[in-house]
Amino acid sequence: MKVKVGVVQDYPVFFDREKTLDKMESILSDNAGHGYQLLVFPESFIPGYPRGFTFGASVGKRSEAGKDLYAEYHDQSVDLKGNALKRLEELSRAYQTYLVVGITERSAEHGSLFCSMVYISPTSGLLGVHRKIKPTGTERVIWSEASGEDLVTFDTEIGKLGGLICWENYMPLARMAMYQKGIEIYIAPTADARESWVASMRHIALEGRCFVLGCNQHITRSMIPERYHDMLTEEEEEMCPGGSVIVSPSGEVLAGPLWNSTGIVSAIIDLDEIARQKLDFDVNGHYSRKDIFEFRVDKQPDIYNEKKPPNG
Repeated sequence: MKVKVGVVQDYPVFFDREKTLDKMESILSDNAGHGYQLLVFPESFIPGYPRGFTFGASVGKRSEAGKDLYAEYHDQSVDLKGNALKRLEELSRAYQTYLVVGITERSAEHGSLFCSMVYISPTSGLLGVHRKIKPTGTERVIWSEASGEDLVTFDTEIGKLGGLICWENYMPLARMAMYQKGIEIYIAPTADARESWVASMRHIALEGRCFVLGCNQHITRSMIPERYHDMLTEEEEEMCPGGSVIVSPSGEVLAGPLWNSTGIVSAIIDLDEIARQKLDFDVNGHYSRKDIFEFRVDKQPDIYNEKKPPNG
């Protein structure tokens, strides 16, 4: 089965949920005639990955200005029981495109924020949500940790979808949690713009014998509203050059990496290629050595069939 996929390398309207949704709609409209069956948007695209912001936090101290900014960020984050989700579902349905979107999610249960990605089907709406199980570095100031129940995968009409966010992809056991579900399209939104990240995407494709969609942002200082500039720690104009890429199960780069500009990295992927590559190596099959190794993930759900009720 062949699927046309696209990785959107762009920037949001910081920190404005509704205007970012407007921008997403514009991107979808501009590309409506290109036949995309799946489009992936970057890490925390709604309402923006807060690169360079400290939120006034240091060890043993938080500033009032930082708390004010956090409150604004919290307010503009996505409640999955609110109108933002409904609009994402409407966009997916209107353009007949699966959407995987990086969001900062506001938890209705206890108020914390999570770095999440939502999976939206054009026919079934919200399939589910993956919440980052380990925020990196000072991300821990603003984002909470999720658990095994958020290591989700989905069996859809375009293949088995799943993935991890940013440096979760450096966690071998988290990757194995994805592989053991038979993932075919592995989605990896990130804020890591180093050239070495592309090597990691190629490694994951070879290790999991799956297609890997690495999605990053392209952000310059001038793209962030001037009223926030005094709060930024980064003074350079180029803040994130991107590097979005699509890799085949043989580790071949099919498209990208895209540097220093916005755009959509796209490819037509053939899911039959996965079985061909598993002749050489199958991490969950003849290379798993289950007679030696035992692997268990606490609370990880079974793969969701698109027609079954999802988590989230």
